[in-house]
Amino acid sequence: MDGREFESLIHYTGAKKIVEVFGGSGTGYDVCQSLGIKNSVHLDLNPDFGDLYQGPNYEYTGKIGGWNALRDDLPVSGADLVFSHPPYHSMKIYSGNMWGESHPDDLSRSSSYEEFIHKLNIVNAKIFSSLKRNGRHAILIGDMKSKGKYYSLIKDMAWYGDLESHMVKVQHNASSYKSKYNGKFIPIMHEHLLVFKKGAIWAIPITAVSRTVKDLKDSKVATWRDLVRSALESIGGPAPLNQLYELLAESSKAQNNAHYKEKIRQTLQLYSDFSSVSRGVWCLDYTDTRVA
Repeated sequence: MDGREFESLIHYTGAKKIVEVFGGSGTGYDVCQSLGIKNSVHLDLNPDFGDLYQGPNYEYTGKIGGWNALRDDLPVSGADLVFSHPPYHSMKIYSGNMWGESHPDDLSRSSSYEEFIHKLNIVNAKIFSSLKRNGRHAILIGDMKSKGKYYSLIKDMAWYGDLESHMVKVQHNASSYKSKYNGKFIPIMHEHLLVFKKGAIWAIPITAVSRTVKDLKDSKVATWRDLVRSALESIGGPAPLNQLYELLAESSKAQNNAHYKEKIRQTLQLYSDFSSVSRGVWCLDYTDTRVA
């Protein structure tokens, strides 16, 4: 985290009572000290980060280590601003690597991406509940790529509160800068700073994304061209008409068209991305770039 961003957040929100979660870099603490803010608490799981967390019945200021974001309550309630900079799943492992021994509640050691998102949602819900009315939770988080798959953390995590601001910033010192990849690859060079506001006392606005998988053959918006192309792609080579008829017979379009076989033949003849191999046998033409 860049200290200037944290300072800008404090000036923007006018916050006087500040909590930082995942504060292990120490930048947030340094900013508050430089601004003369005494009513700030900076929390991290690393027991060596600061004074050791002693439970909820203490008055805390400054840096507090050994605070468990999953199991411990926030030691400050009614903050104007809570800033958090969680791990980006397993992009960088903290406990047992950056500091100390491995810890089962270290979010960077989540066994799966789904587990990480579940745990992050628990932490974010806890942070939002602790805010005073009109308080803000500002979370700095990035996307990640693992084993060839792209993960958008801000899309997959639940949003607690009303989104007040979304800023995209350049990600400095990203590990992908130094990584070598076979073939072409665009490294992730950005992070997201999301600011959520608690506008009501009892109501908690929650935005959560659900992911479903739908069969293309059941789609109402897929065209005959889409279906025939997909059928040929799934077969992986030239296919006789009977095989295409059989594969597409259960599709929504075929079920609603008594003449679906004629429609399949018409589609094959109409578009230039289909080629006739021999009588009644068709394949995809990957070399034809014309737009039909």
